[in-house]
Amino acid sequence: MQKLDGQLITVLGGGGFLGRYVVQRLLARGARVRIAQREPRAATFLKPLGGLGQTQFVAADVRDPASVLRAVQGSDAVINLVGAFDDMQAVQADGAGHVAAAAKAAGAGALVHVSAIGADRESASAYGRSKGDGEAAVRAAFADAAILRPSIIFGREDQFINRFAGLIRMSPVVPVIAPDAKFQPVYVGDVADAVVAALGSAAAGKIFEIGGPQVLTMRELLRWIADATGRSPLFVEIPDFVASALASGFGWAPFAPITKDQWLMLQHDNVVASGAAGLAGFGITPTSLAAVADDWLVQYRRHGRFAQTA
Repeated sequence: MQKLDGQLITVLGGGGFLGRYVVQRLLARGARVRIAQREPRAATFLKPLGGLGQTQFVAADVRDPASVLRAVQGSDAVINLVGAFDDMQAVQADGAGHVAAAAKAAGAGALVHVSAIGADRESASAYGRSKGDGEAAVRAAFADAAILRPSIIFGREDQFINRFAGLIRMSPVVPVIAPDAKFQPVYVGDVADAVVAALGSAAAGKIFEIGGPQVLTMRELLRWIADATGRSPLFVEIPDFVASALASGFGWAPFAPITKDQWLMLQHDNVVASGAAGLAGFGITPTSLAAVADDWLVQYRRHGRFAQTA
């Protein structure tokens, strides 16, 4: 296990879905962890994971360069996990640049920036463009930063597998949009291990695309979730021209099943590029959905943990 005894590591977005796993691993390795986010009180549930004085909570907004600079002062390393589906350019592009510039100004020895597969400054989707712009801003300010691009991240608190599991539980008929779109879901614990490993000098200046052991289409993924939760809904595949029209005409509405930007993202497979450095580069064996998902998907079964299983 990599030792980080006494090092001060600032984690932007440390109270989020991925952040809680990253923080846990840093604390287990002896680091002092400063958790920085807009609402630091929302992350105080992490305090019992560390020893006395091992955690610190500070307010920072990546859109505000001064607050980020204050947050990273004295850090041995900085990790940026901040992402958003609104105000994307300010958060994921400009904000990423602010973090990188602050880390360099503070003299941090390492920066790990978590981006996403599909990051591309020429992307048709605002999400992909903002991620691509963010990577460029990070490189311009901190050339030796390690950049990680995960596929869809799954875990107990995720907003992807859980969202579909909830839909399948509630509805006897489930629409399937972009049924042939491919994903390579990756376990949050594996991503957290990679983030911590990327603090090492061997990862400096490199880009890693991170995916799990399986590539699944949207169709296959939904059927897998249904099987795992003991459900048998009728899946209805929505033709692309209908889904596109829905996304373009009603994607702005709160009740919309998909936004226009999400539709544009689904036009490209969310899988690790051939030959790209991935989890193997960190010596991490990827965890499958089947290996861990039962721990929390049980809540979506008709009788929970008392359900009959084959």
